[in-house]
Amino acid sequence: MSTFDAVPTALIVHAHPEPQSFSTAQMTTAAQALRDAGYRVDVIDLYSEGWAPVLDRAEFGPVEGHFKPQAEQRRAVGDGTLDAVVQDHLARLLAADLLVLSFPLWWFSVPAILKGWVDRVFVMGGVFGGDYGLFGDAALAGKRAMLLFTTGGPGESFRPGGALGSMDDFLFPIHRGMLEFVGYDVLAPVITYGPAHLADAERAAALEAVREAVARAAAEALPTDARPTDARPAEALPVAR
Repeated sequence: MSTFDAVPTALIVHAHPEPQSFSTAQMTTAAQALRDAGYRVDVIDLYSEGWAPVLDRAEFGPVEGHFKPQAEQRRAVGDGTLDAVVQDHLARLLAADLLVLSFPLWWFSVPAILKGWVDRVFVMGGVFGGDYGLFGDAALAGKRAMLLFTTGGPGESFRPGGALGSMDDFLFPIHRGMLEFVGYDVLAPVITYGPAHLADAERAAALEAVREAVARAAAEALPTDARPTDARPAEALPVAR
């Protein structure tokens, strides 16, 4: 169930090891844009928290026979024996109306620490499986999610026929295989292309473009009757060229 009858909540899960990076500046800009739009913003900074990304048998009770991670997750949810940190992050995930995954695009995907967060927190029996189905029948159905990230290469490299290939192809496993799979309606991503190659003024302009795009996405994530009348869908912005 959505919590939009109260103050909407956004959960930002951030994955960059450098606090002074453009990616982190982009995340803090997005967080402020969400606050300005009326959201309560919860931030999980995976590197700062020292998140352990590896899902293994050590976080569960004694396992007889072969270790089956999803079966153990489902059992732990039912028994109330999930790892305490995982349980905390799961509760924050379930409480959020909007999930924002913030990261640099590494090897055309999310950093390993963020993938490990999905592995450990998108637990079977908690967000899908068990009492829940998949996609529209999963626990997070009716909520929204979006990606906020940076790239190393320029925007033209990620166009269809570009040197690196279409960005949509790289994002499909994340959009469909992670977010839609557990019920989210996925908003258009907000992307800064190649910030390492920008001058200071261009970076400032890029952050302003991020602020505007996230503000539009925040409006889109609200119920239709609660949106500003001039709200437009957010688009993936090639804010760095």
